[in-house]
Amino acid sequence: MLAQPGIKRARNAVSGVFTSIYDLIISLLDLIFGTTQRIIGVRGMPYVFVLPNLLIFGIFILFPMLLNFVYAFTGGSSFSPFDRPWAGTVNFDRLLACENYLEPRTCGEDLFWRAVYNTIGYVVFQVALMVLLSLITALILNRNIKARGFFRSVFFYPVLLSPIVVALIWKWILQENGLLNGILTGLGYDKIPFLVNAQWARLLVILISVWAFMGFYTLILLAGLQSIPADLYEAAAIDGANPWQSFSKITMPLLMPTMVVVLVLSLIRAVQVFDIVFAFTGGGPGTATLYIVQYIYSYGFSSPNKQFGLAAAASLLMAGALVILTLVQLIARREEN
Repeated sequence: MLAQPGIKRARNAVSGVFTSIYDLIISLLDLIFGTTQRIIGVRGMPYVFVLPNLLIFGIFILFPMLLNFVYAFTGGSSFSPFDRPWAGTVNFDRLLACENYLEPRTCGEDLFWRAVYNTIGYVVFQVALMVLLSLITALILNRNIKARGFFRSVFFYPVLLSPIVVALIWKWILQENGLLNGILTGLGYDKIPFLVNAQWARLLVILISVWAFMGFYTLILLAGLQSIPADLYEAAAIDGANPWQSFSKITMPLLMPTMVVVLVLSLIRAVQVFDIVFAFTGGGPGTATLYIVQYIYSYGFSSPNKQFGLAAAASLLMAGALVILTLVQLIARREEN
């Protein structure tokens, strides 16, 4: 009982210290922002609060983009842009030099074109499968099923995992002495060369990336489905519409703006695929899963003779292709409307 007054005094002292620090911080902030407001006026204050984000964007996004342009039109192996000689379009000429664009072996930079064709194949199948499965999953999760909240969280959970972690887990499962082959041999079957067979490697990269990212697009489509008024389905049922007619005449037309967003986002992510493939197959076997971003990484950072100019030129070509594909989708959507 005698110690309680001492404890109370200590608590009051600590509380007083924190109060003093709080008051000091508030006073400093009031001095800084009050002085700033008097100098630039009330209308200029929004720019003050936006400035930190603009600085971060400029330093980590805009400046590297501008530096990338410099590298693309210069040569040499120096990392400093001031020590790189002007090369004009030499890097682009090297990438685009081909006798037959359908045959990578006839190209001066055959690895680049192998990466291009691998990326095209990956994008076509991965985006189609991603959108289809995301739509089916969203339609199911939008129904009044038991444990709907649980299943929604289950499908979204892989999105929370690091792509590198996802790739390493699946590599542990699918490698020659991995979990799946261990089960197969235990059952008396032969091992399947998942990671040393080109066809298996391409297929598995697509399936794993779909598994890892599908929850994100499912969530977007689910939000789009929930924004469709239920009265429309009730009116259609009264008019005698069957489920397919309701889906084709109500759901899909009203869901198309959301579908365009999903298509654009999934297309951009698919073209930029790198982390999962890098950790899962490393671009192999051979060049079976070599994609554009890994080609850029290899020439810019991992090769002994670093060719920053060639890597930068390849990244600009990829960026141009992304812009064109996105514009085509948006224009096609606008014409439909």
